[in-house]
Amino acid sequence: MHKEIQKMKEIILVYLDRSGGLEKFIHDCKRYNDSKQSYAVYRFVISINPSDVAELDATLGNCILHKPMEAAGIFQSVCFVAIKTLSLIEQLQTEAQISILLKPTHLPPLPSYVLSLSAFPFNYSSKRFYMSEGIAIAMGTVTKYTQGARFLCTGETCPFSEGFRYIRVHLPGATESATVRNDFVCGLCSSPLQEDMKFRVLGDKQIVEMIDAKVLHALKGHSNHKSHFRIQTFTVFLRDELANRMTIGNHYKIIGIPACVQNGPQATACIEVSSVQPCKPNGPSFIGENFQYLLSLTSSSCWRFTAMLANVFASQVVPPGTYNTLKLAILLSLVQTCEIESADYLDLLIVTSDTLIIDRLLNYSICLLPRGIRHPSSSDIFPSVSKDKHGTGSASIQACSALLAQGGICYIGDLSSYKKDKLELLQSVLESRTTTLFIPGKKYGEEADQQVTIAVQTNFWSYVDVGSSPKKHIARDSFLIGQMLILFAKNLHVQLSSEAENLIQGYYLASRRVRTDSVHGSKLSASALKILISLSKAHTKLSLRKKVLEEDALIAILLFESSLTLKHGKSALCIEPNAVFPFDLSDENSLQQRDIYLLQCHHQLLQFIGAYGPGTYISTNEE
Repeated sequence: MHKEIQKMKEIILVYLDRSGGLEKFIHDCKRYNDSKQSYAVYRFVISINPSDVAELDATLGNCILHKPMEAAGIFQSVCFVAIKTLSLIEQLQTEAQISILLKPTHLPPLPSYVLSLSAFPFNYSSKRFYMSEGIAIAMGTVTKYTQGARFLCTGETCPFSEGFRYIRVHLPGATESATVRNDFVCGLCSSPLQEDMKFRVLGDKQIVEMIDAKVLHALKGHSNHKSHFRIQTFTVFLRDELANRMTIGNHYKIIGIPACVQNGPQATACIEVSSVQPCKPNGPSFIGENFQYLLSLTSSSCWRFTAMLANVFASQVVPPGTYNTLKLAILLSLVQTCEIESADYLDLLIVTSDTLIIDRLLNYSICLLPRGIRHPSSSDIFPSVSKDKHGTGSASIQACSALLAQGGICYIGDLSSYKKDKLELLQSVLESRTTTLFIPGKKYGEEADQQVTIAVQTNFWSYVDVGSSPKKHIARDSFLIGQMLILFAKNLHVQLSSEAENLIQGYYLASRRVRTDSVHGSKLSASALKILISLSKAHTKLSLRKKVLEEDALIAILLFESSLTLKHGKSALCIEPNAVFPFDLSDENSLQQRDIYLLQCHHQLLQFIGAYGPGTYISTNEE
């Protein structure tokens, strides 16, 4: 056994030298040495590539993966000898003062290294590395924990009444009382040990609640999965450099050591995390042959492909050819979803009397995205604050529908069922795309109050029932647009052409002028220009193009003007009630008629801008 350990020590030196870890170790030692301060614990984080280690020595690789604490002890011994031999830290006295944290870059892609968070039993007793993934649904504030502490024997004549013989360091899964308490005794003379408080080393700690990503299927309102599955939250501890590495509502892959934390009579399964990586879903790199064929058939017009999609979209829920304007708006909102703060958002508020059909259509549509969430009216749309359930007394921010729908759609249903305060909060979030939480320090054991601002990166869908009678529809053949169109289109990166930008700005300025009165000022909101650009980009994505053309801007303007007309009445532009779909699309001839109609709308728009715009330059090429 001694020869085996000695061989592993030699391999560790070789690995550290080859991987650059030795250079980093020496740099960390220099930082400690230059401080001229004596520490109880000298902490070193060592990145480990299991594949590289296993190639050098399989025994060492196996030890790191399956007995990480034992492996850390061997690394500790190697590092102590290196420090003493090279005189790297003058203040260091004993090997016990060195704390080694091994952080694997990855684990072997084998089932035995995956910890399923929805499977039973939850294996927390092995004390080895596992990888897992889930969504952060609750996040505590950053608090302090004891990284390490120095204890001295109270026996005056005991040789351990001085020096650094008794060093306590935090181990994965250990509570604060396991590191520091007042009932430790000297192993030499059995006298009580007392902590030397001036040598206590503190670190940052953050408690996060995660849940299996399968929960997203359950939150869509219905599940396509025939088999039943169990969903349960689990606790992860983020310490030191990993604190604040997660954002609530996001999906992460983690590597860590499972443990069981005792909190009074209750035991909590948890994971001490050693690495965190964001988990981004990859969209398809291509579209199906049917869509490619449809795209080629409609290539003569920039409007036909999206018109055909809207015409047949959701045919399992509503007959083809019905609700075309709404279905186009839904498709535009679906493709305009992504998880970046500077994203272009497209929210939908539908004024309808056919609430049952609209509800079915929106429910169907959110299932086309990985993050489509049906908000239950009994819970909060936006995050809330409560006390941490692990007994720390600190604040914990709880996720909500809006954050779970990160990068997707949050469908909040009938707005008329919400009270005024919730509607005002919703309006505030829609304008700023952030929500702010106030955390009173006195209530949660902190010295000062905190204010936390959280980005809300989702599109919101809702409807309002006007109470009129439903319309009748014509049933036609069924055809289904699947997820892969949507997921491919939403990942396209599009650019705004100068012609499209001029058309949008010209309409915006002219519309502000004609929709302004002396009492209330302009009826166009400050976000109108941003909405127009977002609509244009969405139509470009849905058309599977990468450059926003005037044709895209025209559809965006017609949709936007329709909503203004519904709210404020007609303007000088005077568009038709169904401006984007003036008649049924039944054959090639009807598509041709629509193209001619949209060209007339374009010409009419240019005349409107020329008459009411403040000298904006617009290209007026006519066919």
